[in-house]
Amino acid sequence: MSNPGYDEELREERAYVAALYERLDRERAAARARYHGALGQTGVTPGEREVDVRCRAREAARLDVADNGLCFGRLDALSGETTYIGRIGLFDAENDYEPFLLDWRAPAARPFYVATAARPENMRRRRQFHTVGRRVLDFTDEVLGRPGDAKRGDAALLAAVNAPRGEGMRDIVATIQAEQDEIIRLGHAGVLVVEGGPGTGKTAVALHRVAYLLYTRRERMSRGGVLVVGPSPLFLDHIGRVLPSLGESDVVFLTTGDLVPGLRVTAEDRPEVARLKGSLTILDVLAAAVADRQELPAEPVPVELTDVTVEVDAELAAEARAAARASGLPHNEARAVFRAHAVSLVAERAVAKIGEGWLDREDRGLWADLRADVLAELAAHEALDVVLDALWPSLTPETLLAGLYESARRIEAAGADPALFRADGTAWTVSDVPLLDELVDLLGRDEAAERAAARRRAEAEAEYAAGVMDLMQLDTEELDEDVQLVAGDLLDAVDLAGRFTERDPRDLAERAAADRDWTYGHVVVDEAQELSEMDWRVLVRRCPSRSFTIVGDLAQRRSAAGATAWGPVLAPYVGDRWVYRRLTVNYRTPAEIMAVAGGVLARFAPDARPPESVRASGVRPWSRRVADDELAGAIEDFVRDEAGRDGTSVVIGPPGVPGTIPAAAAKGLEFDAVLVVEPERILAAGPRGAAELYVALTRATQRLGVLHRDPLPAALTGLAEAGVPARSGHRRFL
Repeated sequence: MSNPGYDEELREERAYVAALYERLDRERAAARARYHGALGQTGVTPGEREVDVRCRAREAARLDVADNGLCFGRLDALSGETTYIGRIGLFDAENDYEPFLLDWRAPAARPFYVATAARPENMRRRRQFHTVGRRVLDFTDEVLGRPGDAKRGDAALLAAVNAPRGEGMRDIVATIQAEQDEIIRLGHAGVLVVEGGPGTGKTAVALHRVAYLLYTRRERMSRGGVLVVGPSPLFLDHIGRVLPSLGESDVVFLTTGDLVPGLRVTAEDRPEVARLKGSLTILDVLAAAVADRQELPAEPVPVELTDVTVEVDAELAAEARAAARASGLPHNEARAVFRAHAVSLVAERAVAKIGEGWLDREDRGLWADLRADVLAELAAHEALDVVLDALWPSLTPETLLAGLYESARRIEAAGADPALFRADGTAWTVSDVPLLDELVDLLGRDEAAERAAARRRAEAEAEYAAGVMDLMQLDTEELDEDVQLVAGDLLDAVDLAGRFTERDPRDLAERAAADRDWTYGHVVVDEAQELSEMDWRVLVRRCPSRSFTIVGDLAQRRSAAGATAWGPVLAPYVGDRWVYRRLTVNYRTPAEIMAVAGGVLARFAPDARPPESVRASGVRPWSRRVADDELAGAIEDFVRDEAGRDGTSVVIGPPGVPGTIPAAAAKGLEFDAVLVVEPERILAAGPRGAAELYVALTRATQRLGVLHRDPLPAALTGLAEAGVPARSGHRRFL
């Protein structure tokens, strides 16, 4: 039945939103024109043009992301003022920049997320739009300040959480809840820890907090950009659209296996090895491994000079080594001290041997002249260089760590656990990455090697530029004598090479990801309970300002080297100067599924409280026992059934079961339907097997099934027996 009042308001809202899109299109066209103008500008340096182009590109990108859900709500104040809330801000430049549309991050937009009937924040009504593309389909109103009505309407929220999942995580700007908004807008500039169980939206909260911080502190944060660290490449792909959809592009997404530029590591160590490498005690092992490479000769090594032969023995090398170590410089930088001291000692011995019987040290002038001659010869003495390089070699993190792992003798010399041994030292694991990063500082730079590499690069660039100039030569036979001009008349190859290398066309995120010494304005760490003590050292180096948003759930920890409490992890870096917030409401997992997962949680973390689900789906989880020869077919049945539905699905199982992925790979992800295969084997896989099963069970937003060959684990059997009748002959419900 038609409601004339509602229909008229709907027409007015559609007209207003249509006008917002018209203004957006005009601003977008103007921004693109400014961008193309920046590309074509002359009379400025390449660097100035690059900065202007990037600024204009960022402005255009901000407007380009706003099409979907440009305006999603409206606030009506008690004063009579009406404010429309949206993805970005649009303003009237001719009228004191009055807002046509208020950015969701602006302080004035906060009541849209936190106002309740009991605390209306001086608002009388909140209106939420349901849109598809650029069209407003309908709206729902919530009248605020009604006596006895203290609960916010959940129509928009339930519509969002019940909608089928797409290929990636969606932003939640239209449905941010009050407890989430409080965390997103928290003014704390340091370390914020956000803990929450499955489905509480902690990842979405962290990403929206980044967008909020960039909005309120852009000048400080945008210079270094933002680093987001997640548990897997699949997870980062899943969340990667959120910040760009909010207009933020200066963000680097990495796993802990990517934190050293040039490496992409996904392999994992055995739990006991991961625990060894993740502990801070490994620092002593690394320091000892470096010291072990600063060797003394087992036997004296002769060094032949023009007039005499001098031996480099353990005593001489020990004195030079002590001087180099006393310098306090990293290993590679201390090589120069070691070499200078060793050469000086060799020269002293050579002069003493040459002048034996006729030269007295009292004759300082002659002694100094002879010593200068010897030093000049030693400066170009390749054999001595070979000896000294062997005693104090130039090392890279990779060569040192691989050499340690491959040698039982070096492992023992470093005081390390024999479990670190492996035949292929370069078979890097995720646990090796923080060790390699630590060694960058322990070893330091080899400036001589860097200068040689720089010379090689410059020569290669000049050679390339010379080839370009050859192509630029004009055919002089086709030109008048008066106009013969070639590229070489204007610039030479070295100058051309310099012009090629003067500008860096990469954007901030690309430059940051490739630079180990880059410092970020803010770091987000997701699934932070999985990070080891050594992982945290890497991240703190990346953000000296200690501006972190850390999200995780200690109950879901699966890593043997991960955190069991937040305080000990953070104390070495910020003491007790960190803020903790907890999310308590589960927006993803329906109550029926959470009841099953809660039984598993109670088994391995009896003190942990599962988050309270905001909804029920009406679909109860099911289980089915299958024989060995039925398992593959049952998995295929599930995949085929789900292929005919909207949304996404996944099959999670223990290692070695075809057609499944491990729970670790699904961590942080969400799917409409989940099939968990052989939960009994997941539980038996290790000491954190129950946490793995808990993760697997809580990935579903709508439907959950379980296939098992052995009897169901105790945490699931009771639920199955207490369930409701099956819907078909081959299923029984948990």
